[in-house]
Amino acid sequence: MIYRFRIILDNDTEDDVFRDIEIRETDTMEDLHNTITQSFGFDGMEMASFYVSDDQWNQGEEIAMMDMSEAGNEVKMMNETVLNSIIHEASTRLIYLYDFMNMWTFYVELGEIVEEAEGTDYPNLMYVHGQIPDQAPEKTFEAEEDDDDYNEFEDDLDLDDYDNLNFDENWN
Repeated sequence: MIYRFRIILDNDTEDDVFRDIEIRETDTMEDLHNTITQSFGFDGMEMASFYVSDDQWNQGEEIAMMDMSEAGNEVKMMNETVLNSIIHEASTRLIYLYDFMNMWTFYVELGEIVEEAEGTDYPNLMYVHGQIPDQAPEKTFEAEEDDDDYNEFEDDLDLDDYDNLNFDENWN
């Protein structure tokens, strides 16, 4: 079967930038990575990772290009992971991060699963919309707002009363 993906650049402008591609469900995540980089005009020489995502685009399990994990912390590798083992009707979204220094971020969504068309070479770039900007869109990272009124400096300690701070008891 053939997977049809829409890959959308995460940017805060009104200009949509996306690519529609077709790829075999039995191809690897590395094949998808190569197709994405080529379709957006990247040289493909930078580090990249996919992240399994839920319906709200929350970042989940990583599928890495290279194993940079520490011992005992196994990470799935792009070249060893087949598309249909990660993406299927129940799990249709990925986040793709290219070039960790510039943080090009893309939303990858499975739109359709179709029969292979005779005479079509896969992967296949079906549609191109918008031009990739010269620089990656700037990211702003914000913590989620909490409603509790926690203040780390309100701990009821009298800093002028050194004798009752119990340093000797708790000192390592």
